[in-house]
Amino acid sequence: MNPTLHAARVGLARGWIEFKQQLTRGQDLGFTLANTTAFVAVLYFQRDATLPGTDLSLAAATLPGLLGLLILINALIGAVGTLSVEREDGTLLRAKALPQGMVGYLVGRIFTLSMSTMLSLVVLLIAGLFLVPGLTGIGAGGWLGVAWFTLLGLLSALPLGAVIGAMATSPQAAAGMSLLTVGGLTAISGIFYPITALAGWLQGLAHVFPLYWLGLGMRSALLPDAAAAAELGGLWRPVETTLVLLAWAVAGLALAPPILRRMARRESGSLMEQRRHRAMQRIG
Repeated sequence: MNPTLHAARVGLARGWIEFKQQLTRGQDLGFTLANTTAFVAVLYFQRDATLPGTDLSLAAATLPGLLGLLILINALIGAVGTLSVEREDGTLLRAKALPQGMVGYLVGRIFTLSMSTMLSLVVLLIAGLFLVPGLTGIGAGGWLGVAWFTLLGLLSALPLGAVIGAMATSPQAAAGMSLLTVGGLTAISGIFYPITALAGWLQGLAHVFPLYWLGLGMRSALLPDAAAAAELGGLWRPVETTLVLLAWAVAGLALAPPILRRMARRESGSLMEQRRHRAMQRIG
C-alpha cells in the first residue's frame, strides 16, 4: 500500500477515536459547545426583530454569518491551539518518528476538529429551526448548500490553522496569532453587516480571504433570492465562492504538511524539555 495513503488511513482512525473520547470528557465537550451557546443566545434575542425596511427576520440574516464564523473559530483556533499544545507535550515529536507521520497527524487533526465543528453547527442549526422564521422552508437545495460550504470552509480553515500554529513559538503566541487573525477577518468580511458599508480597499482585502466567501455562501443557501440585493453586484456568486474556497483548501493542504515537517525537524527531546522547564518556572 502507498505509504502516504496508509498514513492517511491511520490518521482517520486516530481522529475518530479522539473525537469519541472528546464526547466523554466534559471539559472538551464544554469547550466545543461554549461558542455555540453564545451564538444561540444571539439568535434568541434577535428572534422577534426584522431588518429595517424589510420583512426579513434579523435572526435569519444573522444565522449565515454565525455559521461561517463558528466554522472559522472552531477550525482555525482549534487547529492552532491543538498544534501548539501537542508541540509542547511531545506528540509531534513522536509523530515525526513514524513513516509519513506528519501526514497521518495532519489528517487525524483535520478529522477530529471537523467532527467537533460539525457538532457545534448541528446544535446551532437545531436551535435555528426554533428561533429563525423560515429556516424550515429552505428546501433540499438550501441544506445541500449549507453542507457544501461547510465542507469547503473546513478544508480552507483547518490547514490555515495548522500553518499558523506551526509558525508560533509558544502556546501564548499561538493564541494571540489565532485571535488576531479571527478578529481581523471578522472585522472586514461582512459577517455581521453588509460589506458594502466598508471602504473599497477593505472590500478588496476581504475578497482575498475565505471568511467573506464562506459567509456569502451560507447566505446564498439560507436567505431568499431578494436578499442578494445587499451583496456586491446584487448577486450570490456561488461559482466564484466555490472556486476561492477550493483554492484556499488546495493551497493549505499543499503547504501545511511540508511546513509541519520543517517544524518537526527542528524539534528534539532536549528542546521540548527546555520549554517544559521554562513553563514550570513560570507556574512556580
